[in-house]
Amino acid sequence: MEFKEERALVASTMGRLYKRGLTTATGGNVSMRSGDYMFITPSGKDKDSLTFEDIAILNVKTGEQIITSYKLSIESEMHREIYLKTDVCAVVHSHPTFASLFSALDEKIDTHIIAETYYLLNEVVKVPYELMGTKALADKVSDYAKSSCALLLENHGALTIGKTLLSAFDRMEVLEQSAKLTYLARGFAKTNDISGDNLTAIALMR
Repeated sequence: MEFKEERALVASTMGRLYKRGLTTATGGNVSMRSGDYMFITPSGKDKDSLTFEDIAILNVKTGEQIITSYKLSIESEMHREIYLKTDVCAVVHSHPTFASLFSALDEKIDTHIIAETYYLLNEVVKVPYELMGTKALADKVSDYAKSSCALLLENHGALTIGKTLLSAFDRMEVLEQSAKLTYLARGFAKTNDISGDNLTAIALMR
């Protein structure tokens, strides 16, 4: 039971996050689900040099560790709870600069500036603060994930989900871009946001 292809994809996606500047050397975690199993990056390892052998295998339903080469990510329970409560197959959690900034601000990320952002993310929702690595955080984030694919974890970072690792990664990248645009737009009097009718038309395209 190696699941070499799935684990290699998780490892390469984590490396891609680091190369794009969306997380730090040992920060963040990536997982995907296939049937009864989930595959997740380890804790404390250089995220730009992971191989499939570094990726843990867990039973989604029981939490049993099938293969664990290194210390399990402290957020593995958060990922598992998301898989138990939703039908997504991929989770990306990282600490991109601008999205993390908005996780600590009483201000929303504006997804109405660029059409692609609203199409991919809809509205970005902030999850109230809970200590990282705790069951309380896992429970809260997984509940919010039932209705939103892009979350800010208050004073912590960001999390995106998707049917595939590519879609979850894409959403994280678009989330960070949207946070940056929202921040830069503060220097202007007003942005020309997409109108309500056009937002509805975009939503119908999903």
